[in-house]
Amino acid sequence: MFLRDDNDQAARDEARQPRILLVDDDEVSLLLTAAALRERGFAVTEANGGDRALRLLGDWTPDLIVLDALMPGRDGFDTCIELRGLPGFEMMPVLMLTGLDDDASIERAYEAGATDFFVKSTQWSLLAGRLRYLLRTARIHLELLRSRAKLARAQDLARMGSFEWHGNATGLVLEAEALRVFGRGPHESFRLGQLLRALVGEERAGFCNLLREVVRHSTVIDVDLRIVMPDRRQRVVHIEAEPEFDEQGGLIGYTGVVQDVTDRRMIEDKVRHLANYDPLTGLPNRRQLVWRSERALEHARRLGHACALLLIDLDRFKNINDTLGHAAGDELLVAMSRRLRGCITHHDALSDVGLDAALLRSHRTLESVARLGGDEFVVLLPEVADEDVASAVGHRLLQALREPVLIGGREYFVTGSIGLALFPRDGISVVDLMRHADLAMYAVKGSGRNNLAIYHAQMGGRSREKLELESALHKALERGELVLHYQPKVEVGRDAAGRSVVTGLTGVEALMRWQRAGELVPPAEFIPLAEETGLIVPLSNWAMREAARQIRHWRDRDGLALTVAVNLPSRSFERGDVLDLIHSAAAAHDVPLNALVLEITETGLMKGIDEVMPMLHRLNAHGVGLSIDDFGTGYSSLSYLTQLPISELKIDRSFVHRLDQSGGNSAVVTAIVALAGGLGLKLVAEGVENEAQRDVLLRLGCHTMQGFLYAQPMPADALVDWVRRQRF
Repeated sequence: MFLRDDNDQAARDEARQPRILLVDDDEVSLLLTAAALRERGFAVTEANGGDRALRLLGDWTPDLIVLDALMPGRDGFDTCIELRGLPGFEMMPVLMLTGLDDDASIERAYEAGATDFFVKSTQWSLLAGRLRYLLRTARIHLELLRSRAKLARAQDLARMGSFEWHGNATGLVLEAEALRVFGRGPHESFRLGQLLRALVGEERAGFCNLLREVVRHSTVIDVDLRIVMPDRRQRVVHIEAEPEFDEQGGLIGYTGVVQDVTDRRMIEDKVRHLANYDPLTGLPNRRQLVWRSERALEHARRLGHACALLLIDLDRFKNINDTLGHAAGDELLVAMSRRLRGCITHHDALSDVGLDAALLRSHRTLESVARLGGDEFVVLLPEVADEDVASAVGHRLLQALREPVLIGGREYFVTGSIGLALFPRDGISVVDLMRHADLAMYAVKGSGRNNLAIYHAQMGGRSREKLELESALHKALERGELVLHYQPKVEVGRDAAGRSVVTGLTGVEALMRWQRAGELVPPAEFIPLAEETGLIVPLSNWAMREAARQIRHWRDRDGLALTVAVNLPSRSFERGDVLDLIHSAAAAHDVPLNALVLEITETGLMKGIDEVMPMLHRLNAHGVGLSIDDFGTGYSSLSYLTQLPISELKIDRSFVHRLDQSGGNSAVVTAIVALAGGLGLKLVAEGVENEAQRDVLLRLGCHTMQGFLYAQPMPADALVDWVRRQRF
């Protein structure tokens, strides 16, 4: 009955959302992280400081605590130390958030009692995976500790056999209970010689030496021995005894107890294994990897050779995990771990040393593949001749990962991104090597994945710059640093003499600019970063509101009734609140909805087109124009184009750029012009920079153009002046 109740409770714990206490003094970071974790199935309680967190813990217990390392007042380290002293929080999993190059914080986190650390980023899925990994490990650890406690209580109630030993071969006397421990009947004889013969071979000599030493020094006996029972089973027997003396202080023998501790030892070994090895793959975990790496660095310093760390991240693992389920994801991780382990053998390139090779090269047994958590693995090479040897191992790993893997009877393909760091060139501590290998790995991710990169110092600088830029971009909105520039879309024709002339203005496109420290940050630097971090959604929402405000301003002050196109990312359509956003922006400034046009890239539009289609029709029904940007670069289906409620196609600048050089591009533009005409759509060519391009476009039948030939993107006031200078 009690066992069933425990199982029911465990099932209930498994079913509910994991409770997370998130502690961070940065309100923006706290809000974003909490929202991301809630989207991924966690119940998040927020605290804006260490003191607030400790007050919450006074009458509530979460499943896991996430602490920011650096906070004003009581920081993450002091908070962690304090909560470790609270009853019931000794085993609570604690994840410490640190900066990218914050070595001291990482080391202090472990000293303060943190279970693990995570480098602050917006890799929310990776953070969620790390949290689930910690929760699962903590749950298994707790279950084992409970089992161990139950076993300890049972042993307290068990009878323990007593014995006497008078210090010679015939002076061993065991009570009936002690004989039962050794698998003997209550009336059987069991002498010291029989005990020695029952020991597992390699322990016999050690136990004999121990007995001689304790008799010589009159000390206690406290030892575990592996005994072969009469039925040939091996058991672990604990022997504990104290010396007895006569009136003159002379040793006359020992009295003590014996106990079969086999089950306890098995549980201790299992707990020890779980503390050092990943329960899913059986690979060394972070703790074991750090221990092995530190030993490897000690050997490398002493012997003067290099060693290497290779950090491996599986590319697009999340796609398989999300599509096929966590069970398939676990199956993939197990398969990949076996492949990696199969690639790591003691390679042949050894240092040339003149001492005993067997002694000096024993450190090579430290060579291993470890799993950090999620889809991250690390390979430790404790001795390499040079960078080329480590790189060759890395490429062998890449090749093994590229092979198809069979999951559920079907083949799937997974690649890896690997970062390599060498001791002592790239760092003299495990923390340095891990961080630098991580930077190299992310360099591979940023350049296309499925490759290996070797760390160099410039990577650290670029990563710091990117982190600073991301932090500044988070604050750009609240500081009012974002502005919109506007580029005209003009109607072009020919006069009676056959000369090309601008005949009208069809609208403008709003283009976001970031005015940071008095200078405009190029869009190519911050737009991709905004898309990567998810900031593109709030930035686009701001652009919509600002465009509506500017439309009203032009109408009231300058008498200009302009149509403004605003770029929206596909993520905005996925959220389902685009119509509400546009209604709100237009209503706030009394702007008609048909004054706004939404531009979405062809590739972005085709992602989840079936889910987006109803939203596009609702937008069209309310009079909002829809334009496909960068047309011709994606993979849109012609059947979808006939169903989409779009009003405009924009020919991508890559086709326009070579119009005066490439006949192939002319053919593509001709096809797009014919397609737009057949579907009754407006057509705009963007990126028109010279007269040759203009003339080809006119000849092919495209009369609406946008580009530097006519006007560069400009502030709102400058656009008014430009319009007044034109003679439409």
